[in-house]
Amino acid sequence: MTFTINRENYFKLLNEVKLIPKVIETETEYEQNLAVAEKLIAKKKNRSPEETALFRLLVRLIEDYEETNYHLKEWQNLLPHEILQHLLEVSHTKQADLVGIISPSKGLISAIVNGKRAISKEQAKKLGEYFKISPSLFI
Repeated sequence: MTFTINRENYFKLLNEVKLIPKVIETETEYEQNLAVAEKLIAKKKNRSPEETALFRLLVRLIEDYEETNYHLKEWQNLLPHEILQHLLEVSHTKQADLVGIISPSKGLISAIVNGKRAISKEQAKKLGEYFKISPSLFI
């Protein structure tokens, strides 16, 4: 998916978040980038093209830092529902917010979030669109 971003708006956004995206070299920079990314996650579908572009860049920078500085092999073993639980927590989203997104059934959503039901490919696609991340994380 390609976004057309307005250069002026992008620079204004960088000024607002007080962040210069660059290779993350310290834990402080990591925390700063993570804080901005989490705020952008919380905006969900209300992100501007500029915010989405910045979010995608920050995710790459954060992932690069984490791969270099943390042993993330244990993250590879996370189950899809655990990833969903984490996203719900960091984005301050409630299970009820997913009603109508992945299912009209609160019970089914609860079962998915709690790992009692698997996430289907179609639900993964909808979750990916909702959180603006790759659906493959849920499969």
